[in-house]
Amino acid sequence: MESARIVGGGCCAPLITAPLTPDDAVDLAKAFKALGDPVRLRLLSLITSANGESCVCDLTTAFELTGPTISHHLKVLREAGLVDCERRGTWVYYWPRKQKLAQLSTLIATPGLDASAT
Repeated sequence: MESARIVGGGCCAPLITAPLTPDDAVDLAKAFKALGDPVRLRLLSLITSANGESCVCDLTTAFELTGPTISHHLKVLREAGLVDCERRGTWVYYWPRKQKLAQLSTLIATPGLDASAT
């Protein structure tokens, strides 16, 4: 069976090219599962659109949720490998892990398929 890894690239091939290995499927499923929650999807969107990093103080103000709830969602994103963070004094700063996001994007890419076709 052909491996979904691109030699030397460390990135998954599109599903249309090769099937995932069992280990890749487990790893990537964690990331997709983390994105299955609307709050986490919005958090990731806020972090990636910040062009660098986002302070947790700015992220919490975008939601009508408690600080601990936001912290939980950020922890899930971190454990899924989608974001990373660093504590600086009182605040924690988050930034996207671009390699993991690129893997997800490459995985679901379907070159040559017309998006308008059903």
